[in-house]
Amino acid sequence: MYHRWLDRWDERRARRGEEGKNPTDFFLDADRAFPGAKKITSIEEFCALADQAMTNSAFFDEPGGNDQGFERQGEWLKFPSDISTDVEENNVVWAKITDSGSFDQALVIFHHWNASSWNRQIASFFAERGITVVEVAMPYHFERSRPGSLHADYMLSANLGRTIQSVRQAILDGRKGIRWLKREGYRDISVLGMSLGSWAAGLIAAHDPAVSKVSLFLTAGSLADMVWTGRATRAIRDSLEPEVHLADLRRAWAPLNLENYAHRLARPDLALHVVLAKRDKVVLPELSAIFMKKLKDAGARLNVFELNCGHYSLAVPPYILLAGLSLKRFLRHGR
Repeated sequence: MYHRWLDRWDERRARRGEEGKNPTDFFLDADRAFPGAKKITSIEEFCALADQAMTNSAFFDEPGGNDQGFERQGEWLKFPSDISTDVEENNVVWAKITDSGSFDQALVIFHHWNASSWNRQIASFFAERGITVVEVAMPYHFERSRPGSLHADYMLSANLGRTIQSVRQAILDGRKGIRWLKREGYRDISVLGMSLGSWAAGLIAAHDPAVSKVSLFLTAGSLADMVWTGRATRAIRDSLEPEVHLADLRRAWAPLNLENYAHRLARPDLALHVVLAKRDKVVLPELSAIFMKKLKDAGARLNVFELNCGHYSLAVPPYILLAGLSLKRFLRHGR
């Protein structure tokens, strides 16, 4: 009875989240995804460029290593993104810092898609326990929002190239922020990603040796499959389905598929923590299971914590409390 009520609660929350999300035009926009790419007109040409990006170990590396322009004012940090887009507000990265008073450990957080508020409760909880929390605004979120937009439609959409550019921008922004933390003297860097933010956190951990621990909430490997099957992305699928098959989308977004970096996430000096919801309709449990198997087969140091709730109800007691305690143990002990 309780879980049926919980499922209905999640569905009501999902319906509210659909407000303002409408099908949009399909675009390849390869030059956004792959800098220097020539004009292309077919999904096959786009996928060929994605294949090249997959074999390019520097695709998620910072382009110039420009560490100028950091401005800290109280709890706010801002700095220029290394990717320039056609939305001026999006080209400045904002981060909210909740200081712990210690330089032992910093936790860098990436929120879920369309997050509308900074997570003061989580930040305060960990700061009081000696961990400085840095919440990073992903592209087109918070102060980086596109003027006039009702949600972060440029972060994840039926524009294949812009979606890759946006996720890549989140990775480069996060890595640049981590370099700043290391220069400030923080010794142990962990990253936490929630839902779409877990793709940002996972890709950063896979490519940045400065990260020692990564926690992924409500995650899977294939972003293409998540968008195709998830409750929150129906409008995007409606835009994609007349133009491409799922197999094409998987190949086009292969550079964003965490499964393709399982061997990097399995490096000996990286500990992984995953929180999953058994009743999730946004990131389906079967997609998460495939990713967990990939990680285990690669030999990752993996701690999986499953809760019998839905995607949205993870945010309510008792589930968020249990997830928070599991994360606290992981950050303290690495398991």
